[in-house]
Amino acid sequence: MPGKEKPPAKDKPAADTPDGERIAKVLSRAGVASRREAERLIELGEVMVNGKTITSPALNVTAKDRITVRGEPVAEPEPPRLWLYYKPEGLVTSASDEKGRDTVFDHLPEDMPRVMSIGRLDLNSEGLLLLTNDGELKRRLELPSTGWLRKYRVRVKGNPTEPEIEPLRKGITVEGDRFQPMEVKIDRHQGANAWLTVGLREGKNREIRRAMSHIGLTVNRLIRVSYGPFRLNELKPGEVEEVKPRILRDQLGLAERDAGTASKQGHAVPAGKTAADAAAKPGRKPPKPGAGLKPLSESWERAATLPPARQAPGRKASRPVRPVGPKKG
Repeated sequence: MPGKEKPPAKDKPAADTPDGERIAKVLSRAGVASRREAERLIELGEVMVNGKTITSPALNVTAKDRITVRGEPVAEPEPPRLWLYYKPEGLVTSASDEKGRDTVFDHLPEDMPRVMSIGRLDLNSEGLLLLTNDGELKRRLELPSTGWLRKYRVRVKGNPTEPEIEPLRKGITVEGDRFQPMEVKIDRHQGANAWLTVGLREGKNREIRRAMSHIGLTVNRLIRVSYGPFRLNELKPGEVEEVKPRILRDQLGLAERDAGTASKQGHAVPAGKTAADAAAKPGRKPPKPGAGLKPLSESWERAATLPPARQAPGRKASRPVRPVGPKKG
């Protein structure tokens, strides 16, 4: 008598996956802070969800949850936006400086939303700095896996020869730090100096200056002229241009709804406006992400018990913010 067939084993129910997204990611997308800074805010007890203070970022939230930071409601995230900024020499890239030096954020146009820098340029360097209102976009473009080439115009003291700069093209180790091979081209000699074009895909702290010093050259001017597909072009020191949503979609592969379109018809948002602004009813001004929040640096200063950073006499917009688009001709 044939034995009874065993019923097929039932699949074990999959572990429930919490709905929503991590709280730090939501705060980052809303432009309140980068993800790491948001986690720090949570640890400081500055964030409440549905009226309860949280102290751990291990929490998923949805659109139904009410989130506040220092008592102020966090608005819906705006579409990711990106700006090109010509950082002048002598400004610090961090949000605040313990020595009271001016930062790039002290000199941005007053109508700019809260932005974060993508990467850094040191105090004595100048040129292209990318700014964004979106913490996830910042994180994505800073990842080494992005592999974008960053190009610099570098003036050095001396008259280097091809054999002298060849080690930079092969990769060198300086004080225990391994620098990946650089693209280096001698453009011209100018009196006691020479101009070089240098390309990096990694970019460690003061990498070009340290590498040049290692082969006996002193950098006396350093200008970043491009970051991946984004270029300095005709920008002057202190000027800002916003990258058009279409360019963001083309270069970064962002979904149309996330790249600043104003409506279902796909109209681009006018310069200086957001998708929320364009969709709002006349007479009703939508809140900006993090509207009403005090500068994030205050929490950092309290946490680190540092004296308040000196504030600049005022942020001035010497030139208007212009949208970036394809050049004519």
